[in-house]
Amino acid sequence: MTRTVISSRTRDVVIGFDQPFVVIGERINPTGRKQLAAEMKRGDYSRVIADALAQVQAGARILDVNAGIPLADEPAILADCIRLLQTITDVPLCIDSSMVTGLEAGLAAYQGKALLNSVTGEEERLERVLPLVKKYGCAVVAISNDDSGISEDIDVRFAVAKKIVERAMDYGIPSSDVIVDPLMMPIGAINSAGTQVMRLVQRLRNELHVNTTCGASNLSFGLPNRNGLNASFISMAIATGMTSAITNPLHPELMQAVRGADVVMGHDPQCANWIRTYREVPPEGSSVRGRRVTGRRGRP
Repeated sequence: MTRTVISSRTRDVVIGFDQPFVVIGERINPTGRKQLAAEMKRGDYSRVIADALAQVQAGARILDVNAGIPLADEPAILADCIRLLQTITDVPLCIDSSMVTGLEAGLAAYQGKALLNSVTGEEERLERVLPLVKKYGCAVVAISNDDSGISEDIDVRFAVAKKIVERAMDYGIPSSDVIVDPLMMPIGAINSAGTQVMRLVQRLRNELHVNTTCGASNLSFGLPNRNGLNASFISMAIATGMTSAITNPLHPELMQAVRGADVVMGHDPQCANWIRTYREVPPEGSSVRGRRVTGRRGRP
């Protein structure tokens, strides 16, 4: 049974077929967030801190950290954010950058076993990113596209994923440390996008034995009631075998879908997490099985 362990200094998170689904919080990303980008560029990380704490409170078990800001020193900002976040929360981090220098700066600042986002099947990217994965002993997200772009043919995407896994193994990186992103495309543009991903997830699990992730909110881009659609998809993806997703945990519908799917899949023993999260606390003064409820713990 494949398990990928991501860790901070003090906490391990296990991603695996027999494990609860792992939500990777996506909010620390300045793309499309002008105010956050401006603040990060001038060294103001108050919103980064607030977003981190809110996502952890909502149920994120890993936080994605991105500092892709035009005309800014991305590697330095990314490293600063990582050092700061590791002082305020103990959840592991996913270091996210399109720049290899950004990835390396983040890894150098990180304490623990990070998740690196990402490597593709492009030759130049493979040759630059995989040595970093080996050097720092981290895990990596493998995106199923290469020099030819993103194919709508899931056989092509599977072949790209297989190539990345095999190249990683050539560097001495175990397949358990490669988490494949099958690429979720907007379903409003490609009506078969959802079924494509779910069929591919099954193959990745059964044939390559790797864990999977995706940018779950990409599915609903351009459509109304995005949260409802994302929640529907995430439940179905979990049933298909997907083991993690980079998404926004601040949407209650989505997190309820994740927790409910964990219960149904048998990944929430005795429904403990579901009960802990959703159990209604009797109001003050009400009776429970003949006893009055007061503010004093354990007293009738």
